[in-house]
Parts: sequence; structure tokens; C-alpha cells
Amino acid sequence: MTIIDLNCDMGESFGAYTSGMDDQVMQHITSANIACGFHAGDPMVMHKTVKLAVENHVGIGAHPGYPDLLGFGRRNMACTPNEIRQYIIYQIGALNAFCKVHNTRMTHVKPHGALYLAAVEEESTARAIATGIMDLDPGLSFVALAGKKGETMRRMGEELGLKVVYEAFPDRAYTPDGTLVPRSQPNAVILDPDKVARRALDMAKGFVIAVDGTQIQLEAQTLCVHGDNPAAINLVKTIRQVLGKNNIDVKSMGESQ
Repeated sequence: MTIIDLNCDMGESFGAYTSGMDDQVMQHITSANIACGFHAGDPMVMHKTVKLAVENHVGIGAHPGYPDLLGFGRRNMACTPNEIRQYIIYQIGALNAFCKVHNTRMTHVKPHGALYLAAVEEESTARAIATGIMDLDPGLSFVALAGKKGETMRRMGEELGLKVVYEAFPDRAYTPDGTLVPRSQPNAVILDPDKVARRALDMAKGFVIAVDGTQIQLEAQTLCVHGDNPAAINLVKTIRQVLGKNNIDVKSMGESQ
């Protein structure tokens, strides 16, 4: 039986502002990437989200981003590699504190938003993130974009000795070169549960269809649904159903560690 992880970006509320449907979505995923206060999240939200993950037996990962609350971490920032490295340590450390309080541990780190996309393109950024992870806990997995476009992230992680987990995005459109269509473009985010589930099945089988019809080969070990997608709850439910019907088991990426 094929096994794949289903992850979701969570804990992205902040203060009086609510983002996502974490309580409902958490029941259907196997790994949660929890915001660490820089692009979203705050101490109260982090505490609640870690507790929710533990109660639902969901793997926990840090979701660090640029210090950009106003832009939700989706704007590029001119940060030096050393700044990025320290930002990573700071954010992982914050989430790790809540994990300790709840007698659990993190399994992985997945960069957020513009920081993730910068790591796809820039070796210095990918290395800074991987180094920050290694500095704090070399046992954490580094989540990287699946396919050729994720080669820089994969190489930086593996060179430093990290386990790299390859990720694909069934609720996002792909360009012909294997990266994500910018959110500023029409139809970059896919809302139809049936279409997203079909794409998840394709990804579990090793490919994705780009916007121009190109078939892109990729090796995905985890699939991401974005928590701020308004259709998130229906997406994760339908993905689980379709994968199950096709003899694909869904388990946390942390279960093999």
C-alpha cells in the first residue's frame, strides 16, 4: 500500500482575527504546520493549536516565515542569511516550548510563504533555513518542494544532514517549470474539492498537470492543503476519501522517524 502524509498550515489566527477552520480540519489531516508568530499566530493561538494537534494525534511541525504580520508572510523581504537563520531558530524555539508544555515533540519544519519560495530559488536562503534547523534540532525533517524546482532545498538539507520530506500542493496551480502559480494570478488557488482530490491522487502517483497541460514528474511524500483556503474542510475530507478508495494510506510524516 502506498503511504502519504496530508499536512495543513494551521494556527494562523492572530489576536482578535481568526483564520482557517483549525478545529474541523485537524480531524482529517496527519500533520500540522503551526505558525510561530512572525507571519501569523500568537502565544494563545500556538498553545491552542498544539493542544488540538495532540488531542487529534496529528504530527506537529513549525511553520516559520518572514517577520511580516501585515503581509501574512507573503511579501519578499531583503533579509541576510544570518538574519534568516536566527529567525528560524527563534520561531522553532517558540513552538518547541509549547510542545514541551503539552508533552509532545515536533517532527518537521516547513518554511512559510515568501520564505519558502525564496528557498526554492536561492541557495543562500535554503542553506540558512536548513542551518537554523540543524542548530536547534538535527532530528527535525526539512519540508521541501517536490520535483526539480525543489532541488536547491533538497540539496541544502541533505548536505547538512537533515532528512528532507518532499511536498506537493493539490490546491494550488502549477507552472510548466514546476513551481506554484503566484496567488496574484487568476485560479492560482483551487477550490473545487473533486478537482483537488484528483490532483492529490495524481501527486501520490508521482505527477501533477501544470496550467498548460504539461505533466510534471515529482516524488511527493506529503500533500499540503492551505488552512486559509475557504474550502479547506471539504478539500481534506474529499482527499482522504479519494486516496482511501485508491489504496493509498494517509499517515503522519513523523511516524517513520
